[in-house]
Amino acid sequence: MGPLAGYKVIEMVGLGPGPLCAMMLADMGAEVIRVDRPGGNMFSGQPADLLGRNRKSLAVDLKQPEGVETVLRLVQQADALLEGFRPGVMERLGLGPDECLARNPRLIYGRMTGWGQDGPMAQGAGHDINYIALAGALHAIGEKGGKPVAPLNLIGDFGGGGMFLAYGMVCGLLETQKSGKGQVIDCSMVEGTAVLMGMFYAMHQAGMWKDERGSNMLDGASHYYNSYETQDGKWVAIGAMEPQFYAALVEQSGADPELFKHQHDASQWPRLTQELARIFRTKTRDQWCALMEGSDVCFAPVLSLAEAPYHPHNVARQSFFKMDGMLQPAPAPKFSRTRPEVKCGPQPVGSNSEEILANWGFATSEIGKLIEQGVIGAKRT
Repeated sequence: MGPLAGYKVIEMVGLGPGPLCAMMLADMGAEVIRVDRPGGNMFSGQPADLLGRNRKSLAVDLKQPEGVETVLRLVQQADALLEGFRPGVMERLGLGPDECLARNPRLIYGRMTGWGQDGPMAQGAGHDINYIALAGALHAIGEKGGKPVAPLNLIGDFGGGGMFLAYGMVCGLLETQKSGKGQVIDCSMVEGTAVLMGMFYAMHQAGMWKDERGSNMLDGASHYYNSYETQDGKWVAIGAMEPQFYAALVEQSGADPELFKHQHDASQWPRLTQELARIFRTKTRDQWCALMEGSDVCFAPVLSLAEAPYHPHNVARQSFFKMDGMLQPAPAPKFSRTRPEVKCGPQPVGSNSEEILANWGFATSEIGKLIEQGVIGAKRT
């Protein structure tokens, strides 16, 4: 039983960051009900839809008034609802904050968009790359003189979006225990990304960060915070920032202490980077692992998606697990007492509709009628 056991959450199913937020809440023990469109989307219910784990699926046709009323009846019993549509979509469906909070004044209503619920860009389409561009993050990532490099869609969608919404909803749930009142959480991926960039905004204003890619200690310019190719064409990552860790790097790599004595002289960084590149090409990745892994060099092998789950540290920590033949990251963080768990993989769209409605107080006759009318999709036995 995870730390959120006992909480009931409704997920209006979308793509990417919304399912991540819902998965995080479900992994921590909340009962999260996926409200799917009949037929779902391109990922729904697929074994590889790892972000869809730990929830049951209710398929509802929200174009029918009875479908909207079905969701509103669930809202009356829920602690929270989350959605990730463009501003105004839920209102047009009849499931906006006003309608939902009228049914349940204690409801935490989580909303996630790229631009936010208002502002001049609120109604425009966008993706992670656009949101992190507006927040100042994309500009900072890439090689000197090169173009900005998209860091997958980790920063906007998942870091500034899904994780920030999960954090906001848990904050809302804590607050409502004191006030007895619900509220709306307006989670913008632009603003979440800006918060993630807080340290860099501070360093820039303090004169410690150049507004040019590939020119700073953390963006690939420094020799002591960089990645290097090994003899076998693989890579290792070095993060020896502090003096004692830098000293360990110099010693264990066999570098010339005299050449490397001025760690923070940026004018020497290109030369020192070239020298470390030469040194790291003298051994294979495994040989460097045997020499440096677990030491104070701040070293790690650069592992692929196929390799990372099987690294001895990740195996010892049980950082990954298999369910239904699918390898996936384990719930995080770990708790000493209320241990998170994964109870099920992604469920086919509508496969749990009857069970969900029955558990949430719908009469058998009502459920049968909703199925007959095509309001909900269900697997009939």
